[in-house]
Amino acid sequence: MTMLIIPAIDLKDGHCVRLKQGLMEESTVFSEDPAAMAKHWVDCGGKRLHLVDLNGAFAGKPVNEAAIRSIVSAVGGDIPIQLGGGIRDLETIERYLDNGISYIIIGTAAVKNPGFLHEACDAFPGQIIVGLDAKDGKVAVDGWSKLTGHDVIDLAMKFEDYGVNSIVYTDIGRDGMLTGVNIEATVALAQALTIPVIASGGVTNLDDVRRLCAVADEGIIGTITGRAIYEGSLDFAAAQKLADELSAS
Repeated sequence: MTMLIIPAIDLKDGHCVRLKQGLMEESTVFSEDPAAMAKHWVDCGGKRLHLVDLNGAFAGKPVNEAAIRSIVSAVGGDIPIQLGGGIRDLETIERYLDNGISYIIIGTAAVKNPGFLHEACDAFPGQIIVGLDAKDGKVAVDGWSKLTGHDVIDLAMKFEDYGVNSIVYTDIGRDGMLTGVNIEATVALAQALTIPVIASGGVTNLDDVRRLCAVADEGIIGTITGRAIYEGSLDFAAAQKLADELSAS
């Protein structure tokens, strides 16, 4: 199976931005037109998109729905889109799925309200992904502002039993810092689960892509990349092409 290099489109005030280590005040605007940016990544060979409603994540309810709808319209069902940020109830999940989103990512709400996650997995089988953000093996919530005592592997195994589709795993010490992926922690998580893991945080260059492809057999199906493809340290089209070649060999 081909390793997915998944472009991140983080939405703040209707614009495509990137944060540094989850800080809203440390944002860089990369595009005023997220829909055009989404189309660009598809044209470059993207096989999936990762959207985050950043305002929604902090508000606890959807804020950038207009921009999200415009992205779905622009991509037109060509590739799957996964979305997270501020999703706290089943009605919101249903609305997004009806509007053309393929997978819903539940992060903080999964940790704080596992009953809601359980209900979501029952109501929308195969379409719920859990986003787990961790530092030194412990899960963080609320936009990374609070570290919990939860061990990331223990929690992921519990959520696997609920029926989640996959886990997006972010090493928050590395996200947006262009310091390389935490391969060891990502592999350890993937080995403990039977559902796939999507790596996030720290992909910087083609060497990181090679290192991830080398451990794809452990159950890592993709990696989300943001700052690197926007600032140019990673050529997205070349990265997906390399992943395709390594997966075929």
